[in-house]
Amino acid sequence: MHSNSLHQVPQTTALPLSALASSADGGFTIHATRSGSLSEMAQRLVIQRYAQRGYLRMPWSSATEPQLLTLSASGAAGTLGTLGVRLDSAQGLKADEAFPEEMRVLRAQGLRLCEFTQLALEHGITSVNVLAGLFHAAHLYAHQVNEVELLVIEVNPRHVAYYRRMLGFTVASEERLNPRVQAPAVLMCLDLAYAQQQIDSLGGARNAGLTRSLYPHFFGPEEQAGLLDRLFCQLESQARQAA
Repeated sequence: MHSNSLHQVPQTTALPLSALASSADGGFTIHATRSGSLSEMAQRLVIQRYAQRGYLRMPWSSATEPQLLTLSASGAAGTLGTLGVRLDSAQGLKADEAFPEEMRVLRAQGLRLCEFTQLALEHGITSVNVLAGLFHAAHLYAHQVNEVELLVIEVNPRHVAYYRRMLGFTVASEERLNPRVQAPAVLMCLDLAYAQQQIDSLGGARNAGLTRSLYPHFFGPEEQAGLLDRLFCQLESQARQAA
């Protein structure tokens, strides 16, 4: 197993969300965006990876979706991975299409919801640090910035065991067809307060020998604080530019 080291980045708006250097990946940065070239590159990666898996993918639109934030991990070779965070709104979530009754039950509990969507990693990217970095940034945006309580995701049935074991997701539905990608899917949920407890307890403990959890590969307390500060700065800057 390769050893990894985190380099603290000064908290300025000119810097990306976080910088992680690893002997396996050569380092990567995470950016948050709703439009522009980074968003377009992330969309191209999603379309490419979905096609390789045989999934149907709706044509990409350049129209900005206010409730969707795209997180992109980039390295020297380009985009390494991407993950979208969609906040619940009057327009609902994409998960409503395949799982309307399950989503109705969750909202009836008075929970504030969001979904992680369009996860894609460049072919050949095996380091868990890229995946963990994207999930940690997405968690901060959802839970810390927007006070979301419950995360939902739609996953292929063969990935259910991974999300349950590595992140603590629970199954919230039976398997059914996801009409957007024409593939089987299962709805899963994650209590973000539980996730925060795991991050606080395990984040940054990459050499602790804990192989059945993704949380040790999340950022440690100091890196998390810096990442959150920079996330707030980027979102405020984007809001000013859009005004």
